[in-house]
Amino acid sequence: MTSELLLSDLQPGQIATIVKFTTEEIFLKLMEMGCLPGEQIEVVQKALFNDPMSVSVAGYLLSLRTEEASQIVVNL
Repeated sequence: MTSELLLSDLQPGQIATIVKFTTEEIFLKLMEMGCLPGEQIEVVQKALFNDPMSVSVAGYLLSLRTEEASQIVVNL
């Protein structure tokens, strides 16, 4: 059974698969970096107060604001 969550809800060490993006803006930004639905994404670290967060995706580390991460729907 898989459950859809927002990337911002995950904790460090959790790995999920990108399902979709809730806004066109975040889709375009991440698509340019090779982050597409179907890619695995891992939360590496969250800063104090959870903003920003570091994630590992497509072979590199990416820093996202919590607002951006809340626009990425993932499956555990």
